[in-house]
Amino acid sequence: MITTDICIIGAGPVGLFAVFEAGLLKMRCHLIDALPQVGGQLSEIYPQKPIYDIPGYPAINAQTLVDNLMEQIAPFNPGFTLGERVEQLDRQPDGSYIITTSDGTSVHCQVVVIAGGLGCFEPRKPDIINLERFEGKGVSYMVKNPEQLRDRRVVLAGGGDSALDWTIFLADVAQEVTLVHRSDTFRGAPDSAEKVFHLANQGRVNLVLQSTITSINGNGHLQEVSITAKDKSITVLPTDHLIPLFGLTPKLGPIADWGLTIDKSAISVNTADYSTNVERIYAIGDINTYPGKLKLILCGFHEAALMCQSAFRYVHPDQKLSFKYTTVNGVPTF
Repeated sequence: MITTDICIIGAGPVGLFAVFEAGLLKMRCHLIDALPQVGGQLSEIYPQKPIYDIPGYPAINAQTLVDNLMEQIAPFNPGFTLGERVEQLDRQPDGSYIITTSDGTSVHCQVVVIAGGLGCFEPRKPDIINLERFEGKGVSYMVKNPEQLRDRRVVLAGGGDSALDWTIFLADVAQEVTLVHRSDTFRGAPDSAEKVFHLANQGRVNLVLQSTITSINGNGHLQEVSITAKDKSITVLPTDHLIPLFGLTPKLGPIADWGLTIDKSAISVNTADYSTNVERIYAIGDINTYPGKLKLILCGFHEAALMCQSAFRYVHPDQKLSFKYTTVNGVPTF
């Protein structure tokens, strides 16, 4: 039996930062994640993707952000159970919980924090003829190693932040970059959209708007995509890689059976402290929902900070929330 103060389900960036905030309040954390490594979506789906909205960093590589967070929380010595999925939650007579994983690992904690991002996720696949036939043969739903795309012809499809960010990044890597979007406006950040339009005006990327990819073909490997415009005209574009970026389909898994209030595959929370309707269970990051919710990493960081202030009363019921510390070689010392 592993004993800790807070058990964090999900070792993505928000879960990792929660360890730091908890550590400042002298609360111990243990993290559980179904993935075999920390970092969540950042490490699993787009480790080389640049992130532009982390304070203090004009741009930071996704994996670098994860590495920095791990360095930041190292002084607090969190525990990790990786490659195991949370299966069971049992409330104890004193209000604490025992969490059991798919491999039988048990964690006893005073507070449960769900920071599972989108939960168990899989990419949304657009309706494109032959799409699955070329998966792994030119079709992929994420960019793990952009160097594999160097000097190649790449077509991206989508209108959100990922499509815009990768278009900007790959403009300096690929031989040819084409972004196909069904509308003439984007759902992503206006600044990113402006950068893509600027690259298109410079001739550094091809921007195909009000169009959709309807079919793909090749001989053993992807060789061309067929693009249908709003006026029904069809253009066949030679390419080496197609990357559809239409987001992820969230699945909560066993968490959905814990009696939590669920709204469209997300957990409803109280914005005062990001608590759920079940006592001692909190939800932070992309997995929660509330009026005005923005699915940004920095918003998850804010939620983690307020959550820890609230969780303190369960971990240290006889103490007031006040503390003093100094630093020794840059490490907080209480």
